[in-house]
Amino acid sequence: MAQKPKVDPHVGRLGYLQALVSEFQETESQGENGGMETRGPEATATASRTWFQCRFPLADAKEQVLANLANFAYDPSNYQYLRQLQVLDLFLDSLSEENETLVEFAIGGLCNLCADKANKEHILQAGGIPLIISCLSSPNEETVLSAVTTLLYLSPSSPGSHPELTALPVVQCMLRFSLSASTRLRNLAQIFLEDVCSPSQVAEAHRWGVHSALGIPLPKD
Repeated sequence: MAQKPKVDPHVGRLGYLQALVSEFQETESQGENGGMETRGPEATATASRTWFQCRFPLADAKEQVLANLANFAYDPSNYQYLRQLQVLDLFLDSLSEENETLVEFAIGGLCNLCADKANKEHILQAGGIPLIISCLSSPNEETVLSAVTTLLYLSPSSPGSHPELTALPVVQCMLRFSLSASTRLRNLAQIFLEDVCSPSQVAEAHRWGVHSALGIPLPKD
């Protein structure tokens, strides 16, 4: 995302983010009701301001708002507001969506947020690791790259505190990714194997082979 969305000075940062969250919830509710209803003036104004509409004018409204929230996650000055508005939980919930675009934006938002200690702890306490691991099976390479990067940020300083991060299927998956034609994915997987996994875990994964790793294919280019 090459450009930051602009905040309306008359609304304020928190108010703008609140409007985005409300817009997402309204759009989600409208989708569950089977149709798009007319939005209120505030939601319409918010939708017209979202930067992502300019880039993807035909994208679904839910995708646009989630992408905009993920874009705000770049800026550490927004972290407190995003936690206050439960945007981290919104991102985690969106990882279970069937829509691959929503999953891409959600894991991208988490990837932007998880370098912060408070955000990292929230993701871990919310049980986010299994949801993030599930993104490794995405056919979208950007989703997989964000998932691997997020897992790297979430890796504990003390070994063994979150064993699911280095479970055998995950290590096998990283071995597969280390063979990828994608330089970015190959390098990230190698960093994960060296910095997160122990030599014995990597050796065990090699013994079992890399082809049974969660049934995970290499992502498409």
